[in-house]
Amino acid sequence: MRVGVLSDTHLHSLDAGMALAQRLLNGPFADVDAILHAGDHVFADLDSCFYPLPWYGVCGNMDAPHVHLPAQRIVELANVRIGMVHGWGRPNGIESRVLNSFSASEIDVLVFGHSHRPVCRQVGSVLLFNPGSPTDRRSAPYHTVGILNLGLEITGEIIRID
Repeated sequence: MRVGVLSDTHLHSLDAGMALAQRLLNGPFADVDAILHAGDHVFADLDSCFYPLPWYGVCGNMDAPHVHLPAQRIVELANVRIGMVHGWGRPNGIESRVLNSFSASEIDVLVFGHSHRPVCRQVGSVLLFNPGSPTDRRSAPYHTVGILNLGLEITGEIIRID
């Protein structure tokens, strides 16, 4: 199973959401089976732009509180437990903070955002994965999204989109 991963899109309109979705669905997300969004959608209905793909998201610090977007969740896809949280605070130390927020849970992957910095690395038994941002790179060298490959081996890849 291939899963497209986004975070920190910071979009403000349906038109912007549709343009991003079409760009990704005709490119790096052309063969994904589901989408994960690690918060800061800003445009609340971004999930509709990727219909009919299954969509799983969490609320970021720039999102208005929504009943359908929890602050933290665990999603199970292809027998892989994926923790999702946006993250908070300064970029330094964010990996420890998000890992600690799932310390009582058994997860295989932890997807997070907030820093806009792509991360794909193994920490103990957990693949720590931040796709960066496709729209607002801040201090990252380029705009990025991510792909999780969920099979016998769990791998992630960060994809530069500009």
